Amino acid sequence: MLKIIKRPPLAEKKMFILRLLAVVFAIAASMVIIALLGHNPIKVMIEMVRGSIGSKYRISETINKMVPLLTLSLGVCVAYKMKFWNIGAEGQFYMGAYGAGVVAFNFGSLPSYLLLPAMFLGGILAGGLWALIPALLKAKWQTSETLVTLMLNYVAIRWITYLQYGPWRDPKAAGLPRMMHFPDAAALPEIGGMHIGWIIALVLVAFIYILIRYSKLGYEITVMGENPRTAEYAGMNTFRILLIAIMISGGICGIAGIIQATGLEHSISPVLSSGLGFTAIITAWLSKLQPVSLVSVSFLFAMMLQGGSYLQSVMKVPSDVAGVIQGVILFFVLGSEFFTQYKIVWDKRRDEESRRVDA
Repeated sequence: MLKIIKRPPLAEKKMFILRLLAVVFAIAASMVIIALLGHNPIKVMIEMVRGSIGSKYRISETINKMVPLLTLSLGVCVAYKMKFWNIGAEGQFYMGAYGAGVVAFNFGSLPSYLLLPAMFLGGILAGGLWALIPALLKAKWQTSETLVTLMLNYVAIRWITYLQYGPWRDPKAAGLPRMMHFPDAAALPEIGGMHIGWIIALVLVAFIYILIRYSKLGYEITVMGENPRTAEYAGMNTFRILLIAIMISGGICGIAGIIQATGLEHSISPVLSSGLGFTAIITAWLSKLQPVSLVSVSFLFAMMLQGGSYLQSVMKVPSDVAGVIQGVILFFVLGSEFFTQYKIVWDKRRDEESRRVDA
């Protein structure tokens, strides 16, 4: 009879080999699935890479997809460190964009050096306060943050849809339901042909790394994640830590919405995120909640997203193929994490006991 038991801690070298094998098997399985769909797997893989980093323009498009994904993943990491399962990055993204829009549409005459910081402040507050709702409900009535944050995603998207068809509808859109555009002063500045969102994202990586590794709050978040009762016995104010951490988590997710709205779209729409808030959950887990590792993991997933779009336009391959590859990679990598913690053995004693019972 098979039995799952906890294995002793593996050496770093063995863990690296196990994870590397997981990626190799994931790629092999992806190629089999692509072949079953009727496409040449080698050609598809090559074209995905070419479509994501094959030219300066494609690299910039990949980075444009990486920046909001990386930012959302950082926000998710803060909550997950304390075992608060924030599935609401998508909604916090939209509320961040909404907060920025409130400032842009009401104070659009301000110069850029005043308007942009005010928009970021408004978006961070909106994203943080949106995340605070499930945190307060959990602290007060022990509600499931997973369900509440998930439902709030759809409330946020519906709110943006209402604004698009109502108060923020562009009067110059000839009757079409289109959101007003931000004033010119609300556009993020560019460096080397790209908006500075990538710099903001890297600054956030450093900020979260220092917060988690070297700050008192980061230590408290980690302790709460490992054992809330231990945190209480140590005299920590768990209610205050929960609210601050979730405000930071939602605020960072809100920054992703601000960057996307001010750096690329110069407006807001119900499809602004394209589901990146849910993808961020995957990248956060694959990076083991490590901010520095998130940079490479987010870039890999951004390559797949951009490569998938390229496949659709050049090879007429459905862009969902990239989603299939993401899912396969997730399956194998999470499987490898299971085998770093546990092992499957044959329990001879139970086998003999079952034979005696049958006899």
